[in-house]
Amino acid sequence: MPETTRLQGVLAPVVTPFRADLSPDPERFIAHCRWLLSQHAGLAVFGTNSEANSQSVSERMELLDALVAAGLDPARMMPGTGCCALTDTVRLTTHAVQLGCAGVLMLPPFYYKDVTDEGLYCTFSDIIQRVGDARLRIYLYHIPPVAVVGISLPLIERLLKAYPGTIAGIKDSSGNWSNTKAMLEAFATSGFDIFVGSESFLLANMRHGGTGCISATANVNPATIHALYAAWQDAAADVQQTKLNIVRDIFGKKYLMIAALKQAIAHFGDDPTWAMVRPPLLPLTAEQAAAFIMELQQIGFTMPGLKRACVPAVA
Repeated sequence: MPETTRLQGVLAPVVTPFRADLSPDPERFIAHCRWLLSQHAGLAVFGTNSEANSQSVSERMELLDALVAAGLDPARMMPGTGCCALTDTVRLTTHAVQLGCAGVLMLPPFYYKDVTDEGLYCTFSDIIQRVGDARLRIYLYHIPPVAVVGISLPLIERLLKAYPGTIAGIKDSSGNWSNTKAMLEAFATSGFDIFVGSESFLLANMRHGGTGCISATANVNPATIHALYAAWQDAAADVQQTKLNIVRDIFGKKYLMIAALKQAIAHFGDDPTWAMVRPPLLPLTAEQAAAFIMELQQIGFTMPGLKRACVPAVA
């Protein structure tokens, strides 16, 4: 069977638009994904910033079906499929593989804490065997600040040894460069692709053999992040990294990241519906939104082409 295309570069954990009744909005979702692809970003749909764990299995499957039916290339998709229930993970993963997605981003089961590496190994092993498809490429998702349950280096080593063609890489959202560096030193030369979870670490990741980033702010700043990825060896790379960090800080230091991302899309796309989040999250208040947009305007931040590309023909 032909080798599945390996993902690299910049991917966005695509934010999910909701209608007033809190149902997912496929038309806006497809339109935003088209814009992201036009800006050189891949689609890590159903990640943390997608509010994936506030969506049902059927909702995620229907949105992924809608993307593929709309003609978007599944070879540029890495949908999140990791759930607390093993059978939900198997169902989502099988669905993504059958649609031709290049890989899946897989959280460990995260409800029970203090689980052992043995328990996690058994989980991933069982999923791989139940899916039973040579096309499967798993990108492990290490995000201990949110999930608490993490992915250790010994667990990665054991999984790679048992499933070398299937365990493709990892997204490290630990926020700890020392952890990422340890992964790079241990596994980057063995065909294990390491993505950082923030573009703040993108340059360091590339300089140490990493593959790219899967970052929340790739939803709103994809082309500029991709520019650093494409030119990380240039003399101006450090300056580019500093500029990216300024944008990242505006989105993430004062405000709930998901609400801020959606507020930016609502503003620059002139589409207020985009500000909707699903409870228990809340949108920015009017005062927060005004202050946030002012901060973006002060640094000259824009989202070129968004208004034309992201507002669907049928609202």
